[in-house]
Amino acid sequence: MENSNEKEMTFWDHLDELRKVFFRIVIAVVLLACIAFFFKDFLFNIILAPQRSDFILYRFFNRLAADFAMPSLEAGDFHVDLINTQLTSQFMIHMSVALYTGILLASPYIIYTLFGFINPALHTAERRTCIKILVPACLLFLFGIFLNYYVIFPLSFRFLATYQVSETVTNLISLSSYISSFTMLSLLLGTAFEIPVIAYFLAKLHLITAGMLKKFRKHSLVAILIVAAIITPTSDVFTLLLVSAPLYLLYELSVIVVSRTNSR
Repeated sequence: MENSNEKEMTFWDHLDELRKVFFRIVIAVVLLACIAFFFKDFLFNIILAPQRSDFILYRFFNRLAADFAMPSLEAGDFHVDLINTQLTSQFMIHMSVALYTGILLASPYIIYTLFGFINPALHTAERRTCIKILVPACLLFLFGIFLNYYVIFPLSFRFLATYQVSETVTNLISLSSYISSFTMLSLLLGTAFEIPVIAYFLAKLHLITAGMLKKFRKHSLVAILIVAAIITPTSDVFTLLLVSAPLYLLYELSVIVVSRTNSR
């Protein structure tokens, strides 16, 4: 029945259906963004938490420093006051953060709705493959955002916000700089965690093989360590390993995914 109905639909029918899908998505995003907008204190308490020394990662480092006698890991009394330099900046940041939150919260519904639109045109095997890809891709993206929030951004912010070329130069961090850095790193980490999914598609197109990834394993490890050192410019090895380990595990996961794809 689905195939017969699909054949009867014209191009304009498909376009009208797509318009309805986009309208439902926009309504969901706007509704959730409005809810996030009105919960301003709760929302910004979460986003601005890494600027205070009671953040969970800093407390974890303090405990490690006390238990294993590693003073270099101790966060100490850490607090950075953010400033605002433009009249409308705080209100616009409030709106943009609420919109980003609305998109993030509505992402499961967005994916479900878009998949429902293309679902009638898919064969059973194609539908099963899409489901197998969509679920891991969403989970990996969210895990990348969580890793950035709990590990990478706090470490980067703590180092850069307290770094001084001279004691006569005082750091004044603006709210817009904080939010833009947090958003950029979240998108970068979320995208980086899609490496296994990208590797799967490249393997399906016969552009890469598991042997190729294994051959360049050492090169990839060096590249990962360099990237980890750039995004978290701290001086201790523990922090470097804390950031580089998940990225290297993603590479190994990509090797497994490509190996299984090639074998099939």
